[in-house]
Amino acid sequence: MSLKIRCQGAIVRGSQVLLIQHREHAGGRSYWLLPGGGKEDGESTEEGVVREMCEETGLEVKVERLLFDEPGVEGEVKVYDRYLTFLCRILSGEPKPGYEPEVEASEIYGIIEVRWFDLRDEASWGESILSDRITYPMMKRLQQSLFSDQGKE
Repeated sequence: MSLKIRCQGAIVRGSQVLLIQHREHAGGRSYWLLPGGGKEDGESTEEGVVREMCEETGLEVKVERLLFDEPGVEGEVKVYDRYLTFLCRILSGEPKPGYEPEVEASEIYGIIEVRWFDLRDEASWGESILSDRITYPMMKRLQQSLFSDQGKE
């Protein structure tokens, strides 16, 4: 069995990170997460991140560095075995809701919004992030990683 890895990007502007909102077609449930997805055959991990950021946010980005390499989140269904999270900087474009080119995924959900969230203002994140068992811990790890690194650069 092959290892399924989600390559995702933390697109950062100042103290803000860009998240995308998915909405499930069947029940209307929506949730926020970092843009990303699986690496395609023949792609490097960084090439996969760049492609996913363009597809899902309309942005051309540069991958700066790996922030996290973490195990997948256990739950009803474990979608990915590992999550690789990369720090990305915008090269060009304006963020906009993108698309999901994989038919299997696009039949389940669509990307309906992109929004900047201030990592320094947790109170502004809203209940949908504060109560999310995947996105909330990710936002906390981003806070810790990015703010603890500021004095080192």
